[in-house]
Amino acid sequence: MASGLVSSFVAAIQASLSVLLVITYGSLSAHFGLLDSKTGKSISKICVKLFLPLLLLVKIGSELHPGSANRYLVILLWAFVCHVVSFLIGIAAHLLFGMPDWITAAIMFNNTTSYPLLLIQSLDETGILKMLIVTDESTRAAIERAKSYFLVFATVSSCLTFAVGPRLVDTEHAAEENGKSAEEETNGNGNGSSSEPTEATGLLRVPIPRPHHRHASVASITFFPSKPKFTTVTRRPFYIPRLHWSDLSPRAKWWLLFFYDFLNAPLLGAVLGAIIGLTPPLHRAFFNDTYEGGIFTAWLTESWKNVGGLFVPLPLIVAGISLYTSFQESRRASSSSSEPGLPYLTTLFILVIRFIIWPVVSIGTIYFFVTRTALLGDDPMLWFAMMLMPTGPPAMKLITMVQVSDAGPEDERKIARILTVSYIISPILAFTVVGALRASVAAI
Repeated sequence: MASGLVSSFVAAIQASLSVLLVITYGSLSAHFGLLDSKTGKSISKICVKLFLPLLLLVKIGSELHPGSANRYLVILLWAFVCHVVSFLIGIAAHLLFGMPDWITAAIMFNNTTSYPLLLIQSLDETGILKMLIVTDESTRAAIERAKSYFLVFATVSSCLTFAVGPRLVDTEHAAEENGKSAEEETNGNGNGSSSEPTEATGLLRVPIPRPHHRHASVASITFFPSKPKFTTVTRRPFYIPRLHWSDLSPRAKWWLLFFYDFLNAPLLGAVLGAIIGLTPPLHRAFFNDTYEGGIFTAWLTESWKNVGGLFVPLPLIVAGISLYTSFQESRRASSSSSEPGLPYLTTLFILVIRFIIWPVVSIGTIYFFVTRTALLGDDPMLWFAMMLMPTGPPAMKLITMVQVSDAGPEDERKIARILTVSYIISPILAFTVVGALRASVAAI
């Protein structure tokens, strides 16, 4: 038992270091001028708009069928539960402990796509996942199924990231300018909308009084005001003509933009994959061998696989670029001003939740349901994947959320420092991997 535990831990460390090295290669590319933040943003955009939707389509479409649909429904439910609980933890940290408002997004959104996909791929190379296979299927088939589980969870996370994420970051109180408060700016033209809206303008302004100083009591904060103020923005859904858009009320614009952000490219890819997977003739045409009726498998589906496969390493390369450039900007700003450095209490809180609390809760919860109920079926790879889903470092999209919100550059630099620390220490996820692996084996 002891030797098996040590070997599992060493294998998990190796897999975690493999992921960290990919991020380091991105940082080195930025350091030597091979890539910069502009090219990183372009790569990130094509990953979200093209590579990830195709990866979702292929993985979900190939693994989903009427007999396995219940597994994916369980993952969807688990995804919503995890994000809601994380949201409540972040809100409590903000309201009760006076931490920055962006901590809600940092707690709520972890890296649910590239990091776990590359981790599970590296774990496959170590061979420790063979103990989760209880049938005569190949290890490769089980790994591909695990990837589809992670991608379903990531679809929910992506939808909430696009639709909810930027609205969690400093939307309740914009920075004061020219002596005007956020509420005064909102009502500045007398009709409830900002006189000069920009693309970065918050869609929903919820005026919450700030404490007068850092250690002031936050008990007086009213989180749910009776009359939230809706503001307008210059961007609009592409399918609504500009003339019709200008005639809508701020409230209608807010809801239309919310649903527009929710219905993003990854979700469309996942939905299309689900339709193909659950329709036997389409599943056969796209994923069966050619001699078994797969008329699209050898050319169309294969092209989707090739393009979608690019998604796994590229976002981590971009993460390395973003961390390097943000950290360099942070160092320059810190050296030229008296700006405070790493917010230690906030950083510690995020890391404890992401790397300790969530692993313990997820492993214990899934183990309880596997051993006491039949809700999670008999697939150990599903149990293992669900234990890992809500764990790991915060999502790199957190920097983008801050950039499109009303938060200032000081908050952006703080978040860059926190993300840098969280990815540097990410190999400690080896403890989570070993714990999830052992719990899954014990539950078989």
